[in-house]
Amino acid sequence: MRWIHRDSLITCDHDGRVENRPSRQWVTVTGVPVLVDADPEGRAIVACPNYGPTIKPCTKTVTVRVGYSDWVRVDGHRVVLSHLEGFTNGTPPGLVKHTVRDPAQGFLGADR
Repeated sequence: MRWIHRDSLITCDHDGRVENRPSRQWVTVTGVPVLVDADPEGRAIVACPNYGPTIKPCTKTVTVRVGYSDWVRVDGHRVVLSHLEGFTNGTPPGLVKHTVRDPAQGFLGADR
């Protein structure tokens, strides 16, 4: 599993892109700040094509189910890993997920 950072591609199931905002700036991979627990939650999703009269597109990430390291921490916060999986606010509720499409780095990994 790879560490996830600001430039990693996280998308909803419909290919909308999550806007990553790292809360910690001082630990980086190739000069890009890593994401830690809670960073992938409550983030905007742009360009979700899933819309219609009774369909709500994904506009925000909500809870994360899995994807935080059990062992590696930055300033007490668990590092986000490439097996990240959580939910969005899109329809149908509680079924649409956000996941890592591309970690955008191949240097740093961890075993949970």
